[in-house]
Amino acid sequence: MGGLLLGVDAGSTVTKAVLFDQAGAEVGQASQRVPHSYPRPHHVERDQDEVWRVTCSVIRQVLATTGTRAADVAGLAVTSHGDGIYLVDGAGRPTRPGVLSLDTRAAELLSQWRAGGQCAEALAVSGQEPWPGSPVSVLAWLAAHEPDVLARTAYALAGKDVIKHRLTSIFTTDPTEASLSFTNVRTQAYDTETLRIFGIGQLSGLLPDVVPSGQVAGTVTRAAAAQTGLVEGTPVASGAHDVDCGAIGMGVISPGQLAIIAGTFSINEVVSDSVRVDERWHARNFVEAGRWMNMSISPTSATNLEWFVRTLAPRDAGAADAFAFVESDLAAIESDPGEVIYVPFLYGSPYPVDASATFVGLRGWHERGHLVRAVMEGVVFNHRHHVDALADGFEVGDIRLTGGAVNSERWVRMFADTLGAPVAVSTVGEASALGSAMLAGIAVGAYADLPDAVKATVAEPAIWEPTSGGMARYEEQYRRYQGVVDAMRNVWAGR
Repeated sequence: MGGLLLGVDAGSTVTKAVLFDQAGAEVGQASQRVPHSYPRPHHVERDQDEVWRVTCSVIRQVLATTGTRAADVAGLAVTSHGDGIYLVDGAGRPTRPGVLSLDTRAAELLSQWRAGGQCAEALAVSGQEPWPGSPVSVLAWLAAHEPDVLARTAYALAGKDVIKHRLTSIFTTDPTEASLSFTNVRTQAYDTETLRIFGIGQLSGLLPDVVPSGQVAGTVTRAAAAQTGLVEGTPVASGAHDVDCGAIGMGVISPGQLAIIAGTFSINEVVSDSVRVDERWHARNFVEAGRWMNMSISPTSATNLEWFVRTLAPRDAGAADAFAFVESDLAAIESDPGEVIYVPFLYGSPYPVDASATFVGLRGWHERGHLVRAVMEGVVFNHRHHVDALADGFEVGDIRLTGGAVNSERWVRMFADTLGAPVAVSTVGEASALGSAMLAGIAVGAYADLPDAVKATVAEPAIWEPTSGGMARYEEQYRRYQGVVDAMRNVWAGR
């Protein structure tokens, strides 16, 4: 069938609308930032009406800038950042601002749960221990601190499902989002035992119905058509969590394939066709029944370099590119030893302590390039920490990389050398949006199934082989990094 596919990717900072043809080629895109609010320390929220306004704006913009007739859009799907929570009443109106996954208001609650054994109990049921941004953590915090809000709330939704409701007027979620806190890891279906473990079993009625990711969940309403410029009746697929869509967009759909997304979060995930539960990863539903997406993650990736540039290396007057200095600085210290270690925990870490970022080993003769290289290495080392954990539980091969780090060939080489394995770099600029569009294509019959969608849309990636010299260097540097982290854990814990 003819027609274009629209993938809407509502990330934690930027919302994008990307049009693709059915061969996976990008026709055009539009993007706009959605501001965060910080009403109190550790609280990270955003206005749900603003999320919808921006979504409508970028859809209208991509249609206009590409000259696309709305009737040529065969279907669409929405993906968004996972975790956090968005509460609405029975009419779909917000009962409070949305809580993002970057929110850590529930950190103290998590400490109590770990000490009381609830986290370990939940791991056995749901396949994962909660963290501060988990839906169950935020719901429990709200039950304790904002019971009046919950009394007015009819549904607790994921970010993409709020947008999907405004498009279709139907309240649904998909298997991947349902498994962020609320499903049994073995049955892959809702199990309110997790809510009971954390003392909020009475909130089970807030969970929406689950529709498979590649099925039509509803169609664009007349009101939504007027706001977005889409045609009333356009099919809307159920969609999936953005890390699943990112993996799909890279062609990672089979057991043993490993997707690395180096962006805001350090996302490291491997598909499996059997369950293995471990506190080092989240065993969550994949978009296909009977398969799992095992994710080892932390908020510790490429945004460290953005922070460094913004804070410690402001743009020189007249410079066109704030990052232009990076490559020249790195080239200048190419042959120098890697004496500086950077721990990349600006926004969080994989450890159950309040870890922070730090440089170790600084000397008076070090230049800016030494610090830049240490930041990039620290990011890669944290990814390796997660990948090593997954490799303990699963056969890992066909490593694929996307995210901000792929814009630097030097950074990609660091990944290959540090992991000691070939790394395939995705050629898709908007992998999550493409994955979302692929699900829309399955829903409207453009593709027979997920393998068919991948075959039709995903190009062969470029392969970066590790080098023997690089592997030896980074193996030694990684051991030094681990030693610094181990030494700092007592400091972070206040001991």
